[in-house]
Amino acid sequence: MPEFSIGEHDFLLDGRPFRVLSGALHYFRVHPDQWADRIDKARRMGLNTVETYVAWNAHAPAPGVFDLTGGLDLGRFLRLVADAGMRAVVRPGPYICAEWDNGGLPAWLFRDPATGVRRAEPRYLAAVTDYLDRVYEVVVPLQVRHGGPVILVQVENEYGAFGSDRTYLATLAEHARAAGITVPLTTVDQATDEMLAAGGLDGLHRTASFGSRAADRLAVLRRHQPTGPLMCAEFWDGWFDHWGGHHHTTSPAESAAELDALLAAGASVNVYMFHGGTNFGLTSGANDKGVYQPTITSYDYDAPLDEAGNPTAKYHALREVIARYHDVPDEPPPAAVPAPGFEVPLCDPVHLLDAPERWGRRRRHDRLPTLDELAPDQFGPGESGSGESGPDQPGPDQPGPDQPGPDQPGPDQPGPGEPIGAPRLALLTTRVDAPGPAVLSFGEVRDRAAVFLDGQPVGTLLREHHQRALGLRRAAGELAVLVEDQGRVNYGPRLGEPKGLIGGAALDGHPLTGWDVVPIDLAAPPDVRPDHPTPVGAALAGPALARARFTLDHPVDLHLDTRGWGKGVAWVNGFPLGRYWSRGPQRTLYVPGPALRSGDNELVVLELDVLTEPVARFVPGPLLGHTEA
Repeated sequence: MPEFSIGEHDFLLDGRPFRVLSGALHYFRVHPDQWADRIDKARRMGLNTVETYVAWNAHAPAPGVFDLTGGLDLGRFLRLVADAGMRAVVRPGPYICAEWDNGGLPAWLFRDPATGVRRAEPRYLAAVTDYLDRVYEVVVPLQVRHGGPVILVQVENEYGAFGSDRTYLATLAEHARAAGITVPLTTVDQATDEMLAAGGLDGLHRTASFGSRAADRLAVLRRHQPTGPLMCAEFWDGWFDHWGGHHHTTSPAESAAELDALLAAGASVNVYMFHGGTNFGLTSGANDKGVYQPTITSYDYDAPLDEAGNPTAKYHALREVIARYHDVPDEPPPAAVPAPGFEVPLCDPVHLLDAPERWGRRRRHDRLPTLDELAPDQFGPGESGSGESGPDQPGPDQPGPDQPGPDQPGPDQPGPGEPIGAPRLALLTTRVDAPGPAVLSFGEVRDRAAVFLDGQPVGTLLREHHQRALGLRRAAGELAVLVEDQGRVNYGPRLGEPKGLIGGAALDGHPLTGWDVVPIDLAAPPDVRPDHPTPVGAALAGPALARARFTLDHPVDLHLDTRGWGKGVAWVNGFPLGRYWSRGPQRTLYVPGPALRSGDNELVVLELDVLTEPVARFVPGPLLGHTEA
C-alpha cells in the first residue's frame, strides 16, 4: 500500500523524495459544480497537490447539526482531487482564520462563558473532538495508504499567534491518531522564533507561513525544525480586502521571484491562495485591532486564478517558475472570455417597515436581546414552535442598564421559519414617549444599527466608528432599530464575541424595555412579495426588497455591477451571492454559472440603505476597486 512519510531531508512517497507543490483551494468558497475545473487548473499550473481548510461553522451552524451535502461535501471534493491525479492537504483547524466568519469556530461554542476556546478545557475539547470525528470519518478512508489523495493533515492553525497550550495541541494530535489519521501531522506558524516555539509540538512537523524574504524565513524555520523537509505551508501571493479599504494586489514578478527562491532552496510550498473564490452569503469575517474592519464578499486575493476561475498574469508567472524545477502540463488554461453585458429593471419593492411580521416571526422581549440570544437553541420552553417567548438568558458579557426580566408572550405571527443559527439581521421596535429632544444610546453596536422613528430614518450607528448614541429631535412614537451583523472577527482575542446591540438601550439614560423583535433569516431571500407588482421608480429607500428577472440562452458566469446601490445582500435563483456596499472597494458580485439556468432567472436584492439606480447591470468582468497604486 502507498505510504507518505517524512525523511531526513524530504517528504517521501513510497520511499522516494516528493516535493509538495500545493495550492490553496477552499471547497466552501467555490460552487461545487466548479470544483473539478479549479482543480484541473491547479494541475495545469504545475501543482501536484491541493490544500483546503475545513470550516467547522459552515458544517455545523447549530449544535447537533453536521452537513456534508452539496457545497459542503468534503469527500466529493477530495475524490475529485484524486481523479485529477493530485494529492491533498487537509487543514481542519478547528480554528482556521482564513478571513472566514469567526475563524471557522461556531458561534454557539461561545454561549457558555465557561467554555475555554482553543485550549485544553473539557467543554471545548468535547465539542472539538466530536467535530473532528465527523471530519476524520471522511478523511481517514481517503488517505494515501487507502488509495486516496490525502498526504498531510494539519493540527490547529497558526496557534503560536494565539497561545502556547501544549496539552491542547497534544490532545488534538492524539485524537487524530486515535481516529485513524496515519499521514504526517503538521503545524503552521508565522516564521518568527516566538510563534514557531509556542505553536509547535515535538512529533508534529513544523511548517511556516510567509510571503517574502524566503531565505531568511526558511532559516528561522530550520532552527525549529532541524531535520525533515522545509515547507512554506502558506506562501502569501496576495491579500484580502475589507470594506472601505483598497483592493490589494501584488506584483506577479515579485511573487514569482519569491517562489523561485523557495524552490531553489529545495522547500515544499502551498500557494495561498491558488484560487480564493468568494465569501458567498454572509460568510466573510472581520478584523479588529482597535478598529472593526469587515471583510468584503470577494476573496479574489489577487491569486493566480481569479475569483471567476480565470488564469491571470500571476498564474503564468508562477507556472513558468515551477517549470524550471518540475514538469508542467503542455497546455495552460485558455484566457478569460468576457461575460455577457446587459441590464434589467428592478421591480416589485416590498418595504420592511410597512409590515415586519411578514418577514419573520415576531417575539416579545422585556429587555433588548443580542442577536445570539435570538438563535433557536437559545429560546425558552415552547418558544420555537409557538411563537411565544421564554425567559431571556443573559449572554456572557452583555449586562445592560435594564435587568433581564421574563419575556412577555407575543402573537404567533406567520412568516418564514427561524434561522438555524443566530440571525444576521433583526428588526427591534418599542414605543418611546419623551418630552422634547433626547439621546438614544446603546452599550455597544455590533456592527451596524439603522434607527427609525415612526418609519422615518433618524440615523445609522457604525461599530467601526465606535458610535453608540445619536440625538432624536423628537422622542415620541414607534422606535425601530435594524441591527446587522457584518461578520464575526476571525483573528485575535475578539473571537466569538456576541453580536447585535450589546448592553441594552436607554433614552436620556433611562432603560428602554418592551421590545418586539423580528429576526430576519437571510439564508434564502425573504419570501415577501407586493400585493400588486410595481416598478421601483426613480430610487428605493431601504430597508426594502426588490426583484429583477432576466433570461439566458444557457448558464454562464456573470458579474453583477452594484453601482448606484447602497448596502445590502443579493441572491440569484435563491443562491446567496453575498453582501454589497457602496463603500467599496468591491463593486461587482460574482455570479457562478451553475447558479443560473437556461431561460428565466430571478435576482433578489435586499437594500438596507438607499438604492439610487434601480437597475441590475451585468458587466463583462469583475470590478474589485482601486489599488494603492
